[in-house]
Amino acid sequence: MDALDFSYLATVSLAGAAARACARGLPEGWRARLLAEPPDLPTGRWVWLHAVSVGELMLAESLVSRLRAAGHPVHLSTGTPAGLDLLGRRLRDWDAGTGLITGGAFPLDDPAGLEPFLRRAPGAFIALETELWPGLLEALQSRGIPRLVVNGRLTGKSLQRGGPWLRRAASRLTQVAARDEASVEAFRRLGAPDVALGGNLKADLPAPRPLHEGWAALRTAWVSCPVLVAGNTVDGEEELVLDAWNAARTDTPGLRLILAPRQPRRFEAVARDFSERGLAFRRASDPWPPEEGWRSTDVLLLDTLGELSAAYAEGTLALVAGGWTESGGHNPLEPIRAGLPTIIGPGFSNFGDLVQPLRSAGRLDVIPTDGIGAWIAGALRKAPIRSAGSMSLPESLTGALDRTWSLITPYLPIG
Repeated sequence: MDALDFSYLATVSLAGAAARACARGLPEGWRARLLAEPPDLPTGRWVWLHAVSVGELMLAESLVSRLRAAGHPVHLSTGTPAGLDLLGRRLRDWDAGTGLITGGAFPLDDPAGLEPFLRRAPGAFIALETELWPGLLEALQSRGIPRLVVNGRLTGKSLQRGGPWLRRAASRLTQVAARDEASVEAFRRLGAPDVALGGNLKADLPAPRPLHEGWAALRTAWVSCPVLVAGNTVDGEEELVLDAWNAARTDTPGLRLILAPRQPRRFEAVARDFSERGLAFRRASDPWPPEEGWRSTDVLLLDTLGELSAAYAEGTLALVAGGWTESGGHNPLEPIRAGLPTIIGPGFSNFGDLVQPLRSAGRLDVIPTDGIGAWIAGALRKAPIRSAGSMSLPESLTGALDRTWSLITPYLPIG
């Protein structure tokens, strides 16, 4: 262990000791991480798959299915309360009665936190996107356990912020399956020794799960109404969406709205804002009324996790937010797959690998803030009330799961 490793070890050990000393006063997510421990798994034969939060967990589904089909025991970890909530609700389906898939919190990255996971060490560790934990990667490397990143995403900004600890962590990766060419280059510059293009796993996700039975009443009540679905809104974007929606209702009075904020922590604030505006809205987290209750409802606030991808199919048009008041954007594939005319804001830097081919194929429009209303009005004149069904993606975006699988298979445990 050199000075760089020692400095990290000393820092996280002190932080871990402090956290354990005041555990009762820590937020829920930290307490879960302090108690993190995998089930009793066979040493060297299980795969540790880490997805930091909700988006990464949804992204992990196709990979979990592939690992399960190959007979690999998998322990799926996540690092946020929202991720743990989704994991608790989805784990039974992901396991499909095989007993191969378990899940829980990701530990603190110090020796005490990692010890339960290394007592019966995995045969391979796989992280989704950009989860580089120096302590964990050092411990796995010292034991000869493969350390993989899939759908690896690394922006120029992340690269600039990467200090010596992050560079040391990257140097310990066994294999990176990066999601785009820019990330390939960024991981190489960070010091990862073996980086290849895997492609974006978002393009190879399975069809979304059916919505619960309560949606049938909404579907019947709104059957003749066009519906605008605004997904993954961030602070400031709800106002933009509501202004554009209200303006469109001048010509289309029956236009309904389904709006899904990106962050669960903002659900209450958005609901309060809707109440203060006097909107006729309902929350998806509340009990669902019969058909008559939806006839008098103009807006559904989708304040639940994991339903947005399927809810797009209930719409006429889609707005994929995150790129109007911030720079980054969100995944536009879900509404496009559902066959909806779709727009995204100019700040789509985190999804350039998807936006460019979708624009070239005529499947996605990039619209500035002051053009949202005009786009909605024009699209409503041409779009059917509901899509005829799912649509395929441009060929250049497909095949990521197969490429990623071929890159990681040599490192998976045998038997």
